Amino acid sequence: MTTDDDAAGRAPGDAAGAEAAAWFAVGDDESPADRVRDGTAAAPADWPALAVESGAATDEEDYYEQLREATVEATRAAVDERERADDRQLLHAVRAMDDAERVANELAERVSEWAGTLFEDAGTGVDGCVALAERDPEGPAEERVVSLATRVADLAAEADELEAFIESRAPVAAPNLAALAGPVLAARLISLAGGLEPLAKKPSGTLQVLGAEDALFAHLRGHGSSPKHGVIYTHEYVRGTRPEDRGSASRALAGKLTIAARIDHYSGDYRPELEAELDERMQTIRARAEDDDGGADDE
Repeated sequence: MTTDDDAAGRAPGDAAGAEAAAWFAVGDDESPADRVRDGTAAAPADWPALAVESGAATDEEDYYEQLREATVEATRAAVDERERADDRQLLHAVRAMDDAERVANELAERVSEWAGTLFEDAGTGVDGCVALAERDPEGPAEERVVSLATRVADLAAEADELEAFIESRAPVAAPNLAALAGPVLAARLISLAGGLEPLAKKPSGTLQVLGAEDALFAHLRGHGSSPKHGVIYTHEYVRGTRPEDRGSASRALAGKLTIAARIDHYSGDYRPELEAELDERMQTIRARAEDDDGGADDE
């Protein structure tokens, strides 16, 4: 909607038409904040004067005080709505999953070291902690070790449940991205970019190296080669391609993922042809290995 800065110094013009579109001319089912967020005006006007003339404000100072309250409320509502969006929930879920896995693995090392002094058959890692959590402790030391192992088992279980949540929600928040990348990688890309909208606005070259920022900065400082891929390395189409073709595979995958993210953000409709196009491109890239092998056999 037209701002007061735009309208400053302008004639009121058609007061009736302007007042009908003004943020302070609200209906029974609207609040000033709703009109600030969603309202429009066909033309600028002297809104403070119109507000005073209509009785919506006692004077210009009162008008601006009401406007401030309405804009703050509208902004707060917009932020709350954005934070509850599906892509933000994925962002928090994948970060929480990674944190739970990291802490579980770190604590598992401590438990394994401690448990080795008390139990001859103590296992290692998270699986060892899951087994320890089922023991009946004897004495204070064993009680503490079993208690800590139980915490590790709970964190590992929580990480699994978070992964299940991601797998169920990613296809809803980003159907094309989830179909091409897989739910967890899709959520991880959204997390690294800071949301689906920022991801959709990034060029494919940037998406390609998301997660490899340290290597990229080292390259920019002249301390290493340019990274070919970031977190998308975990995708089968990159990880399962021979090293000399991974650059091509990464570019092809990043290009399609960028298109998928843009479709998800701007339209939200599922496009199965993206998967077919990516599959065809990867078959072409991987065929190089077969051609090279065939040439070597011919020799």
